Amino acid sequence: MTLTTDRRLTGGCYCGAVGYTVADRFDYALICHCGNCRRTTGSAFKPFAGISHDRLTITRGADHLLVNGDDQTNNTHCATCGSLLYSVVRDGGWVHVAMGTLIDVPTIRPSAHVFVGSKAPWHEITDDLPQYQEFPE
Repeated sequence: MTLTTDRRLTGGCYCGAVGYTVADRFDYALICHCGNCRRTTGSAFKPFAGISHDRLTITRGADHLLVNGDDQTNNTHCATCGSLLYSVVRDGGWVHVAMGTLIDVPTIRPSAHVFVGSKAPWHEITDDLPQYQEFPE
């Protein structure tokens, strides 16, 4: 598949109050098993794709965003249904888009598991992706 710089993916929350578009030019995609990601998603892990913050645009429901944190580091949810849409990271310059909120299929696929040292003890990783105790440098 050939990528074009203008291909945009749509995404949004469960209830439809918030919508966004993001460039299909993610720099990385990982599966995070840290306790914070488990608690904020209610799942054993959070698959996410990283991209510069300026490549994500809220298209609907900006007034429905619930931001837990500050401009530099936060988890951004829909205030109506609670869906975790993305996390702002790396001093506010990047977002980790929760891949489960993408409506369109991204070109990228997760390439590794991170923070497996703190994964849920009841969850077993069964794929062959590399596993890192923390976030790889």
